Amino acid sequence: MKRTHNNGELRISNVNETVSLLGWVSKKRNFGQLVFIDLRDRSGIAQLVFDENISEQVKDVRNEYVLNVTGTVVERKDKNPKLPTGDIEIKVEEVTIINKAETTPLIIADETDALEDTRLKYRYLDLRRPMIQKNLMLRHKVTMLMRNYLSELGFIEVETPILCRSTPEGARDYLVPSRISKGEFYALPQSPQLYKQLLMVGGIEKYFQLARCFRDEDLRADRQPEFTQLDIEMSFVEEEDVWNVVEGLMKKIFKEVKGVDLPAFKRISYDECMANYGSDKPDLRFDMPLKDASSIFANTEFKVFASTLENKGIIQALPVKGCASNFSRKDLDKLQNYVKVYGAKALAYLKYTDNTWSGSVTKVLSDEEKDALYNAYNIENGDMIFFVADKKKVAQTALGALRSKLGKDLGLINDSKYEFLWVTNFPMFEYDETDNRYVAAHHPFTSPNLEDVDKLMSDPANCYSRAYDLVLNGYELLSGSIRIHDQQVQAKVFEAIGMTLEEAHEKFGWFMDAFKYGTPPHGGVGIGLERLIMILSGTDNIRDVVAFPKTASASDLMAQAPGPVDSKQLKELNLIIGKAE
Repeated sequence: MKRTHNNGELRISNVNETVSLLGWVSKKRNFGQLVFIDLRDRSGIAQLVFDENISEQVKDVRNEYVLNVTGTVVERKDKNPKLPTGDIEIKVEEVTIINKAETTPLIIADETDALEDTRLKYRYLDLRRPMIQKNLMLRHKVTMLMRNYLSELGFIEVETPILCRSTPEGARDYLVPSRISKGEFYALPQSPQLYKQLLMVGGIEKYFQLARCFRDEDLRADRQPEFTQLDIEMSFVEEEDVWNVVEGLMKKIFKEVKGVDLPAFKRISYDECMANYGSDKPDLRFDMPLKDASSIFANTEFKVFASTLENKGIIQALPVKGCASNFSRKDLDKLQNYVKVYGAKALAYLKYTDNTWSGSVTKVLSDEEKDALYNAYNIENGDMIFFVADKKKVAQTALGALRSKLGKDLGLINDSKYEFLWVTNFPMFEYDETDNRYVAAHHPFTSPNLEDVDKLMSDPANCYSRAYDLVLNGYELLSGSIRIHDQQVQAKVFEAIGMTLEEAHEKFGWFMDAFKYGTPPHGGVGIGLERLIMILSGTDNIRDVVAFPKTASASDLMAQAPGPVDSKQLKELNLIIGKAE
């Protein structure tokens, strides 16, 4: 085999050069005694010309045959401006058929007709599509930028274990039975959280890792059961130190990859975020804030609104400019069902057209209330207002989801914008209705705000933490926090989530023991690599940026995993497979 150039790099400057190329047949066209073949490799496509002296040798060649050709670069008569190599073609003088190919079950092109299940079953063929290869090359470029940037700042890359101990907090673990320790299990890491904190105890000070993580949870378009995160931890830092490192990294990546100079990142507290956008990961590429209309309806006679306020709920409003004519009654019924998915009992609305109010609550609201809405929200002809009356979190979340949906449906999103947002000051705890107790909102090693330490036991609902998320275009790009380094504070946090010190030591003793020996203040982040590449590549499906992804049911259609194992393996592991109830 001979190769002098990559197929996609040849240009008009290469005319009259003798070149040898390798690749797959992307397309073949017969024109009498002339045969044209588009030969594809990772770098792109070059057009080959076989004249009457050699065309007989490729008469049986079909798509995806692997060829090695040698020939002369000539200028094309009919140039193709859509191809980087469209000014030239190769007049072939020698050809070797390296391998034949059967008819493929999918078209090997960016625009393929295959269903996603077919693409995943034959992923090795799907990987030949230029779009997928481009995404994987982008991923490589970004990871190299990450490594180089952090190395220059004095960080060192350290690998942490894949086989570790199961921890009780967070998502469900993937368990691995131990052959040697009968009846006991390893867990695959949900993140390297405990290990990276122990690296800080160990004096490493600045650590990073492109860490593989595993979570046995329900999947969606932006989630996989196994994923990669850029894991960063730093000693002797406050929030600003962590944020500055991350912002510098993101500015470097977006400059190198997209040619974009990012401004300073916006910052907003969790409570403000929920009040304004109904989400802790809002898309700021369009301006459509939520409004709390509770004060406008403080004396309302509309029973539904009045009852909500009496029960300490809120009336959440979402004013939407110029969209009244976009929604028929059928459309509004669909939106009604949409908010119910998020726990809302109903979606009320008002339209303002031709200087007149109409809508589902027109008749039950007073003129004074409608006038107050008109003035408070600068209502103009063609505007709408949506309402949800419910518990605070339900009302905010439901209208926040509606805001996101309307942003897409009404074409309000500028896809060329990149809006970063630090969401800060998260609640320390969440109340678990099933277990009737407070649980850690982030993880139990997140530091509370110093002013809230005394409220950990007396008022956990109003304790806030030193946790932070970085949001990009409506996606949570990273999560992180300043960690607890004080043993007494850690004990209080465990007690607040209903865990005795004995239980804590049973589950985390190996971790907690290390904190007796001089633990530095530390903090860090975990950046979702796939989500970042997904945004940079312009896709909304995380499977497009993973070489061998799983389906929504966590199955590998290509390797047919998960799958059964034989009885000998089960016996070695001391396992018996029972029937599902």
